[in-house]
Amino acid sequence: MRVGFVSRYPPVHCGIAEYTKMLSSAMRSLNPKVDVVVFSTDESKGEPYSDVAYVYPCYSRFERDYSEFIETLRDLNGVDVLHVQHEYGIYGSNSELIDALIQAKREGLAKTVGITMHTVDHPFSPRANVTLKFQSWLNELDFVVVHSPLQEFELHIQGIEPSKVYRIPHGTLINPYLCRTREDLCKSLGIECDFEGVILTIPGFLRKDKGIDILMESIRLLSDLKFTLLIAGETQEEEMARMIETSEFKTILIERYLSSDEILRVVALADAIILPYRDKKSYAVSGILHLSMGSLKPIIGTRVPRLIEFYQHAPRLTVPPNDPTALANKIRWLVNNYDYALAYMTEVYSYAARTQWIRMASRHITTYLNLLK
Repeated sequence: MRVGFVSRYPPVHCGIAEYTKMLSSAMRSLNPKVDVVVFSTDESKGEPYSDVAYVYPCYSRFERDYSEFIETLRDLNGVDVLHVQHEYGIYGSNSELIDALIQAKREGLAKTVGITMHTVDHPFSPRANVTLKFQSWLNELDFVVVHSPLQEFELHIQGIEPSKVYRIPHGTLINPYLCRTREDLCKSLGIECDFEGVILTIPGFLRKDKGIDILMESIRLLSDLKFTLLIAGETQEEEMARMIETSEFKTILIERYLSSDEILRVVALADAIILPYRDKKSYAVSGILHLSMGSLKPIIGTRVPRLIEFYQHAPRLTVPPNDPTALANKIRWLVNNYDYALAYMTEVYSYAARTQWIRMASRHITTYLNLLK
C-alpha cells in the first residue's frame, strides 16, 4: 500500500509537519510494506527533509493552482491513499485543494482520498463565513479524520455524512528522557542547569493564545513560593518574548524552534507543565499536550477545546481560561500536594499509553484498508 500525505514536513517549523513525520515513522515501523510519500510545500529553503518519508515539494503555502502536485502524482503513477493534513493557516479555505483531490481520484491517481481536519471551525469562529463553506465540501471526499469528540460532532451538525468521519486521537510519545539527569538534559539543550524551587514549564510557540501573560500574573500571587519558569519555543509574537525577557521571576528562556524530541527533553526537566491556554474559538487538540502527557509529570491546563482530552481525564487539574487567581490557587495546591497530583494523573498516563503513535498508526492503516475494500 502506498500512502501519499499532503502536508508540510520538517525542516519546516510547524506542528503539522512534526505530526506528519511522527505518523509516517510509526506507520513504517508498524508495517515496512507501507510506502509513505509526502507531497509538501516548497518552504524548506534548501534545508534537507527528514528521511522518514520520500518528500516531493510541489506547491506553495495557500496555493491556488495544484497542477504541479497533480503532475507529480502522475510521475509517481499515483498512490493508493491520498491524505491531506489540513490546517487553515497552511491551505486556507478555498476549493482548489478539494478539487485537486477529486481530480486525482477521477484520473485514477488515488483509490481513496481524504483529509484530517486539524482545526474544525464552528459558527462563532472569527472566520466562519469562509471556513464553514470549506467544511461543507468535505462530503465530496471518502473520509475525514478528526482528533476530538468536539470536532466529530461539530462536523455532524454541519451536515457531514457521519459514516465518513473517523475520530483517531492525536498520537503520543512516551518520553524516553525521564531517566536522564538534569545536568545531561541541560547540556543537550544548551542551557545552564541553574534552577530555583519548583520548575514550571510552558513548551511550544510563543504566542498570546498560549496564556504566558496569565501565568506571569498568577506567579505574582505566589510570592511566598520559589519557582523557575522554563519557557521554550520559537517566538511568533514579539511582545511575548519581550514580556518574558523583562520578567521579575527566575526565568529560563529557550527562544528557538524546538523539534518534538527537544520538547520532550524540556518537559523531562520540569516538575510540572502549565498550559494556561486561551480559547481560539475553534476546535483543535494540542500536540504539546500529548508530548506533556507522555512525560508522566503533573499538568495544569485551562478548560478550552484544545485541552478537551485533559479535561476529560483530569478535570480537577483544570481552571477557567483568563483567570490568574484560579491558576495561582491550582499551582499552590499542586506544590503542596505533589504526590497526590502525581497519583491523580494516573488516568492521563493511561490515556497517553492508549494513544501512543504506534497505536494511532495502526488505526490509520486499518481505516485505509477498509476504505480500499
